[in-house]
Amino acid sequence: MTGVVVHDARKVDASGQVDEFWLVAEDGTIAATGSGTGWHEAARVPGREVIDAGGHWLTPGFIDLHCHGGGGHPYDDGPEEMLAALATHRAHGTTRALVSHVANPLASLRESLGVVADLTRVDPMVLGSHLEGPFLARERRGAHDDAFLRDPGPEMVEELIGAARGTLRTATIAPELPNALEAIGVLIEADVVVGIGHTAADYEQAQRAFEVGARLLVHAFNAMNGIHHRAPGPVMAAIENPEVTLELILDGLHVHPSVAGLLFREAPGRVALVTDAMAAAGATDGDYRLGGLNVSVRDGMAVLSGTTTIAGSTLTQDAALRNAITRVGLDPVTAVTALTATPAKALGEGHRLGRLRTGFAADAVLLDHDWRVQRVLADGRLV
Repeated sequence: MTGVVVHDARKVDASGQVDEFWLVAEDGTIAATGSGTGWHEAARVPGREVIDAGGHWLTPGFIDLHCHGGGGHPYDDGPEEMLAALATHRAHGTTRALVSHVANPLASLRESLGVVADLTRVDPMVLGSHLEGPFLARERRGAHDDAFLRDPGPEMVEELIGAARGTLRTATIAPELPNALEAIGVLIEADVVVGIGHTAADYEQAQRAFEVGARLLVHAFNAMNGIHHRAPGPVMAAIENPEVTLELILDGLHVHPSVAGLLFREAPGRVALVTDAMAAAGATDGDYRLGGLNVSVRDGMAVLSGTTTIAGSTLTQDAALRNAITRVGLDPVTAVTALTATPAKALGEGHRLGRLRTGFAADAVLLDHDWRVQRVLADGRLV
């Protein structure tokens, strides 16, 4: 196959909406775009696959900054399980993703970071690693094993950075921990985007972390202090800093849709929808593992076995998009931007990912009028 032509689509991305949109994908890149009948000549090239969108929605491929598995496969059981989980999310429209690591023994984390570094060379969907554990507050650890939590030390941080061989893209830190601000500095020097999360930090501590260079709020509202009228907390600190991107798990369970709407209004263009999905995403209810912990999934809700502690989600990004539009009431451009251009910008990839524009990666999702995935174009290939 020498490329793909998609035509007669209703395009929606951060640049707006265009009807009768078409694009040509070649060698993993969007080679041409337009509206109307300009696609006809491109479609005559021998070997090209031509997709008639039939007036359905066409968006950029979804980007997930925070995910732990899917399709019954966890990300922390080796490369085969990672690839199987990634394939599940790709079928739901996620064409680029970070592999998130829960708190584990340092040797296990080093090994997992190395596996992801290898995968980035063979699977363009893998953008690198997100180190969620182990530098988290015990009282806000959520589904992270208490036995493997650590206070950050510069040498420990540098060791993990080294294990990732340049593919550690984001890291989560509770900024109130000893040496946390110094560790943030070490990570920033290594071009790692730092997020604050799983934290007991107050408003001032969160502000300070953002002042020294943290640029993400990890799954806003979850595993952190909420907004109180006398104690604004990390969410307000993030809203007030225009450099900070706020992750949001929009499954209707982690954050109420009305609160999600408030976040979109107060931080326009800075909310990135994430799944924080564990292995049960795209699979069935049952019993699973997340790191070293047992997780029970009932009616799509994942909790640590025997507790009410939420353990990630069973969300996929296409469902997050539907929730954004149908439950929160966002317009399509705002909703799609939160899955595409906003996370791309947060990773410093806004020049090549997250828009349906000539020269950008050929990642696109064709969805029907009910926002359900019909076809996925990932790195120029139909999947």
